[in-house]
Amino acid sequence: MTNKVREQILVIRHTGLTNMFDVNTVQRIAHEMNFFELVVFLEEHKDQYVHFILTGEE
Repeated sequence: MTNKVREQILVIRHTGLTNMFDVNTVQRIAHEMNFFELVVFLEEHKDQYVHFILTGEE
């Protein structure tokens, strides 16, 4: 996970618009916010994303 992807996750979390475990909604919000790196990351590394949300570790 790059720093940019981590920062994009944190920005979306800070908005409070969705439960961060609703990956499809997180991905939609990322697309709307032009966070295309995160959109691709969620497609390719969903397991790493969930681990980060659960533990805060990359």
